[in-house]
Amino acid sequence: MKKLLSVAGAALLTALAAVFAFGQPAHAAAGFSVSNGRLYDANGTEFVMRGVNHAHTWYPQQTSSFANIKALGANTVRVVLGSGDRWTKNSAADVANVISLCKANRLICVLEVHDTTGYGEDGAATTLAKATDYWLSIADVLKGQEKYVIVNIGNEPFGNQGYGAWTSDTSNAIKRLRAGGLTHTIMVDGPNWGQDWSFTMRDNAGTVFNADPQRNTVFSIHMYGVFDTAAEVSDYLGRFRSAGLPIVVGEFGFNHSDGNPDEDAIMSYSQANGIGYLGWSWSGNGGGVEYLDMTTGFNPAQLTSWGQRIFNGANGIAATAREASVFAGSSPSPTTSPSPTTSPSPTTSPSPTTPPTTTPPPAGGCTATYTVVNSWQGGFQGEVKVTAGSVAITGWTTKWTFANGQAVSQSWNATVSNSGAAYTARNVDYNGRLGAGASTSFGFIASWNGTNAVPAVTCAAS
Repeated sequence: MKKLLSVAGAALLTALAAVFAFGQPAHAAAGFSVSNGRLYDANGTEFVMRGVNHAHTWYPQQTSSFANIKALGANTVRVVLGSGDRWTKNSAADVANVISLCKANRLICVLEVHDTTGYGEDGAATTLAKATDYWLSIADVLKGQEKYVIVNIGNEPFGNQGYGAWTSDTSNAIKRLRAGGLTHTIMVDGPNWGQDWSFTMRDNAGTVFNADPQRNTVFSIHMYGVFDTAAEVSDYLGRFRSAGLPIVVGEFGFNHSDGNPDEDAIMSYSQANGIGYLGWSWSGNGGGVEYLDMTTGFNPAQLTSWGQRIFNGANGIAATAREASVFAGSSPSPTTSPSPTTSPSPTTSPSPTTPPTTTPPPAGGCTATYTVVNSWQGGFQGEVKVTAGSVAITGWTTKWTFANGQAVSQSWNATVSNSGAAYTARNVDYNGRLGAGASTSFGFIASWNGTNAVPAVTCAAS
């Protein structure tokens, strides 16, 4: 997390002009790759991150969070890990399990070492070199996962002191990872507690990009109090876009102790310009920034105002996230998760709690399959999968009627309405067109009491 900026440091916001010089990618990676400032998945499809940060290393029992984050519409989760230098080291086996949870829930995993946070100003922080040691020590569980994993070398690797070493330290870390056989897309954070008010990352990004022999590095800016106006947001992100360098907003909030970030500008500019964003954070914040929790006690049925904003608001995750194409054609079930240690949260099992129901499609029509993904006292998470028939369709409408008083409270990837117990869900603008045999899905959170029968669901194509 962040630290207050010095007044002198904030004054440097107006200093320095961007000077970029960089080459094009030398070759495509086995998984994600970068070209002309854009990120592409292993199928060559552009991928724009829409997701959240999850503090796994501090809450290792909250593994149900992966399914819950996905259920609210995210396509990416940035996972906090410890290298053992400041926080308890996440073992190779634990990281392998995190990757499996991401894959089971069709999420792209951005793995980051948090121990580097504020190095040079925070005496407990460690170096990018030590973070690189950690990545190389677990290289065996990372190799082969290039389609699903992005390696974020170190979180906010410098504070407001000593950050002049950011360019050389970051370049050296990238070179060591490549020499160690990691071909993943690499993500690098800016200095100044991630906010790069000194423009060190902005003005040296081309040098760092060229230090990667694979030209497969993405830059990550964290946006808190430094980015409290739309002009600052658009100027910073726009300079990377103009230079053809890949940029994502790796962290941001709707409020912070160092100022009030303009989350509306961050989300709208990112959406308009194909830039990924990852909000901070799912749950478990302390130290006076508890308002950055998106859920109360890791419970997806209890979204905070920040959670509602980032998931369901304008340019939010539910409306704009698109699943990575590497998951197309597969429907893995979430893996078993231990019970949470805090507030009640949905539990997940390898198979749905109730069997799905399907209606047969007419030629040129569609099927709709209703599944209860997971369930807890008083609430459940449902999913409806829509599949086109033998002819491509341009839109779809599904309908069902609850028999036991269930009521939907929130939904994603569809426009859901109801008249009493009768519900109608229609496609949104990005998932209505389906090729013959192709599928999409939408989800919802609903209440139940006593009985939760699976309704018959119909699908009509247009």
